[in-house]
Amino acid sequence: MADYTIDAVEDAVKLLFLVAQAPGLGVTELSVRAGNTKARTFRMLRTLEKHGLVMRDTRTPLYTLGHHALYLGLAAGSQAALALAAGRVMQQVGMVCGESVQLRIRDGQESLCIARWEHPQHARLGPRRVGIRRPLHAGAAGKVLLAHAPPHVLEAVMAHTRASFTQATLVSKSSLRHALAKIQGLGYGLSYGEVVPGAVAVAAPVRDASREVVAVLSVAGPEARIAGAGMTAVIEAAVMAARDLSEQIGFR
Repeated sequence: MADYTIDAVEDAVKLLFLVAQAPGLGVTELSVRAGNTKARTFRMLRTLEKHGLVMRDTRTPLYTLGHHALYLGLAAGSQAALALAAGRVMQQVGMVCGESVQLRIRDGQESLCIARWEHPQHARLGPRRVGIRRPLHAGAAGKVLLAHAPPHVLEAVMAHTRASFTQATLVSKSSLRHALAKIQGLGYGLSYGEVVPGAVAVAAPVRDASREVVAVLSVAGPEARIAGAGMTAVIEAAVMAARDLSEQIGFR
């Protein structure tokens, strides 16, 4: 089997783990443990330090993990807890609504499906796999994530040509900005055939203990089943489920 790994990256990762396992070591000791020259170890440490993954003590030339490494650890723990807690909530709201449910997070300018629950009695709408990505401007979940994204993310999305999946996809700046403002006012987002023709979706934000939107829970199904009087019930169920999940990961 072909080995597509990069030696320099492997060495840097190994060094990062050494700092995590034995904080407070200097370049000499780290180079010995890593099996690299002192000069190479120093250059890797400077690179890791530049990106906030390690930091030097201000009084001694000793290294510990940096704030970005701590951020990665917190993010990993948060996402693991989020996906674990989401399973029960997604099944409950899916059974109440009679539709399928997804949990999506923002990854750059895309939404990423990290968990889903498929209703056993209904045919699926669109790709089934966890890991499916979608641009933020398309679909209810992406728009909710975009509505709560930092300004630079919105600017980047607006600066590029937005792909059209169906005739209903919001590709113009004015229509997208109007939709985002509406989401911020209502507290949830809707989409009618923006990604899959004939599909309707309701999406509500999931917040963590810092009140930041870390994910979106969406309920989707055919317009023939959801639209009309049933839409109100699905909206209420999705919003309540997202709130329940938020509280489970620390939101108050």
